[in-house]
Amino acid sequence: MPIADKIVKMVEGMSMVKQMFEAGARLKAEHGPENVFDFSLGNPDVPPPLQFKKVLKQLVEDEKLSHGYTPNPGYPQVRQAVAEYLSKEHDIKFTADMIVMTVGASGALNDALKSLINPGEEILIPAPYFVGYEHYAFIADAAIKTAATDARFHLDVSAIEQAISEKTRVMLINSPNNPTGAVYAAQELAELGHVLDQASKKFAKRIYLVADEPYRKITYDVDVPSIFQAYPHTIAVSSYSKELSLAGERIGYLAVHPQAQDAQLVAGAAAVVNTMLCVNAPSLLQLAVSRLQGVSVDVSIYRRRRDMLCRGLAEVGYEFNVPEGAFYLFPKSPISDDVKFVNILKEELILAAPGIAFGGAGHFRLSYAVPESTISGSMKGFKRALEKV
Repeated sequence: MPIADKIVKMVEGMSMVKQMFEAGARLKAEHGPENVFDFSLGNPDVPPPLQFKKVLKQLVEDEKLSHGYTPNPGYPQVRQAVAEYLSKEHDIKFTADMIVMTVGASGALNDALKSLINPGEEILIPAPYFVGYEHYAFIADAAIKTAATDARFHLDVSAIEQAISEKTRVMLINSPNNPTGAVYAAQELAELGHVLDQASKKFAKRIYLVADEPYRKITYDVDVPSIFQAYPHTIAVSSYSKELSLAGERIGYLAVHPQAQDAQLVAGAAAVVNTMLCVNAPSLLQLAVSRLQGVSVDVSIYRRRRDMLCRGLAEVGYEFNVPEGAFYLFPKSPISDDVKFVNILKEELILAAPGIAFGGAGHFRLSYAVPESTISGSMKGFKRALEKV
């Protein structure tokens, strides 16, 4: 076989996603895109803020604009701008040397996990979880271990405590959460921090907390507590893919708590890994986002879609938790086999993602980063699918 043995499993694991894309393309070709209701992708479609185009135009027209390599962790002035913003947001003094500019949040996760984990050690993740974590664990040569969440998909700290072992190196959380929309509260994060601190003492090694927060600015009537206040040994990773709708531009960052154990060493290691994986984050986008700290998209658009989708599905008879953030709904499948039910939805020209792909069997994920016409047009099909089972 011409590809590496360890890649074979990863390729096979992507087959479900590939089949979903191919089925969607086929259905749209057969029935017309307007007659296929695609909730399968989390691709932000709300327009970027007007300030973004203004800033981009200013940068492009600047005769001094450079397109050369940047310092591997990012331009100093960009990292300083991010540090100053985070200092205000979290009430902790960040410095530029605790920031690494990255190729999106995925690049930040790869930098962080590769820096922290020895081969064979474990990443502990609450389930359900973003399917991409399997890929980042693969790159870090780590194993994934999951801990159950509660009925609202919030942290079950006792389950986490029982799941931690001598192999645990990183606790990885995602709030607001993909696929569930859950936003973890300050109290549960504080309890998590206590558990991680006790486990670190028990196993005589520091367990780092990595918080994946690209949806931090997309919430509905809840605040996202500061993870840095809950546990000092934390790396937060984020991107501008969702809050500025710049997913395709691939720009993000990681921030190391300045009081984390070996903080300077960890930040330096992440910068070195960043060098190995991508050299540096996109230079033009670094400069752009440095001028847009605190700016975000119009979240009311996502709120309106969330409410519209929840109202329609509730009227039809589906069970779900109302999302507190992000732009996903994770309803309960009316039959235990969520893959089978997703195929039934496909018969109604509705594309969804099975929950089993996210470690959440018995559910299915719907992204409402879609036009309102997709939501309204799909409701009869959702009703018919429910009636079939």
